[in-house]
Amino acid sequence: MADPSFSIGVDFGTGSVRTLVVDNRDGAEVASAVFDYPGGDGGVIGDPRDPNLARQHPTDYLAGLRTAVPAAVRQAGAYPGFRVDRIVGIGVDSTGSTPIPVDGSATPLALQPRFTAEPAALAWLWKDHTAHAEAAEITERAGAAYPYLAKCGGTYSSEWYWSKILRCERASPAVAAAAAGWVELCDYIPAYLTGVTTLSAVRRSVCAAGHKAMYHQDWGGLPSAEFLEGLSPGLSRFRDGFTMPALSADRLAGPLAADVAATLGLPPGIAVAVGAFDAHLGAVGAGAAPGTLVKIIGTSTCDCIVAPLSAPLADIPGVCGIVPESILPGMYGIEAGQSAVGDIFDWFARRIAPAGYGTGAEAHLALGRAAAALRPGESGLMALDWHNGNRTILVDPLLTGLIVGETLQTTPPEIYRALIEATAFGALTIIDRLEAYGVRVDRVVNCGGIAEKNPLVMQIYADVIGRPMVVSRSAQTCALGAAIAGAVAGGAHPTMAAAQQVMTGVKPDGYVPVPAHHAVYRKLYQIYRRLHDAFSRDGNGSVHRVMKELIETRQSVRMGS
Repeated sequence: MADPSFSIGVDFGTGSVRTLVVDNRDGAEVASAVFDYPGGDGGVIGDPRDPNLARQHPTDYLAGLRTAVPAAVRQAGAYPGFRVDRIVGIGVDSTGSTPIPVDGSATPLALQPRFTAEPAALAWLWKDHTAHAEAAEITERAGAAYPYLAKCGGTYSSEWYWSKILRCERASPAVAAAAAGWVELCDYIPAYLTGVTTLSAVRRSVCAAGHKAMYHQDWGGLPSAEFLEGLSPGLSRFRDGFTMPALSADRLAGPLAADVAATLGLPPGIAVAVGAFDAHLGAVGAGAAPGTLVKIIGTSTCDCIVAPLSAPLADIPGVCGIVPESILPGMYGIEAGQSAVGDIFDWFARRIAPAGYGTGAEAHLALGRAAAALRPGESGLMALDWHNGNRTILVDPLLTGLIVGETLQTTPPEIYRALIEATAFGALTIIDRLEAYGVRVDRVVNCGGIAEKNPLVMQIYADVIGRPMVVSRSAQTCALGAAIAGAVAGGAHPTMAAAQQVMTGVKPDGYVPVPAHHAVYRKLYQIYRRLHDAFSRDGNGSVHRVMKELIETRQSVRMGS
């Protein structure tokens, strides 16, 4: 038998960095280590005056890398056949869009003393929605005159790259002026690992560029300088500092730099793959293929599916991008998702549910047990899952949660179940949109903490969506997908698809729809869609502005205007 080889996947999540060491022969997960970000609340730096602000400090990312990687490698020493000189590749994934303002050496501005107390110099986390006005402006300017929104659902999001940069230009001109460029987190870490010292040497991910920065080969890459200058004079300088072409995650970013290798306890020269977003490499780690929708379910969800480049594919309104090779080479990568799922359940358990249900995980268990005893439709409740806005299909951060049907007899478990059902209805809305535009969904593979730990959620999803829910065999699919990218970049496998064949799989037991439950949910889904349409910009009634007017009032009062 040939000597084993290994790869490392480093997953930069919302609250922590996870490192996974993987056996390239069969995907066996050899060792793992986690580093929780120390900054902010659960790793997120916010502003009590503005709930839309969510930032992170780049030093947390570097501390996580320097802590979690050596810890996982030390742990791997107990695995038969493991040696550090048998590590052939490192892959990196991150949240996104999480752009970081950097200087000409690709060093984050937040590391400079003059910007120590400046939030705009931090990483702008994916769920930062402060740029909602700028996103609307980008959408309006693109309109019918430019093609740039055709491949990202027709509406630009406040979660994405250019809206955040434009917001910084308007709100923090000192940071904007000091920035030589903006680099996605998934591009920054490979650049750091490979010792990049100039912005032009940063290898850009097609996953990040295509889904969040309006990059597409149909118009030669990024939006034109003329388009960007029309948004803000000088904005096109960030286009000039963006190295093209953007690359897929199976490509080599470079060899591990000697000085970085020494801090990580690794040999220099290990292949470092081009980075990608967590959900996209999570889809790789869960076995993404045509007809298979991968749902990464955590604080939010990201839904990923691929379709062959060899067949025509219609533009799909409301999705987060249709990008060649953003997930798998030779395939279109299609992304959608929900802005909050686990965050909604946690909000209710932490902030709303009575103390008698306990705290933390105890509260979720108690509420879940009681909610599981309820029948579909028994509570008379219907909720909208927009507590953090709507990512797909409305692409609107200025939407909020809603519960209809409460009475003086309504119980906390009934509300908890209604919130779960709302996220399931939101998931079905995404599937309906994909299939309406010719992308079939034959099976759903779920991964992430909720898929692993919450059978009630998975059963409700099966009953609502009307399809079996299977769960990835890996509890760390994003890190596994990153390790697969590292394995391919390091030559252990010739292609991503070949690596997937031996390194991924699903658990034998899944969740099957209960026909009687599905019948009830089909009726309830029609009510969900009526509320969905009425309170969104697609609504033609008198309530479609209610949520936005409440937000406007909230902001006015909080800011003292």
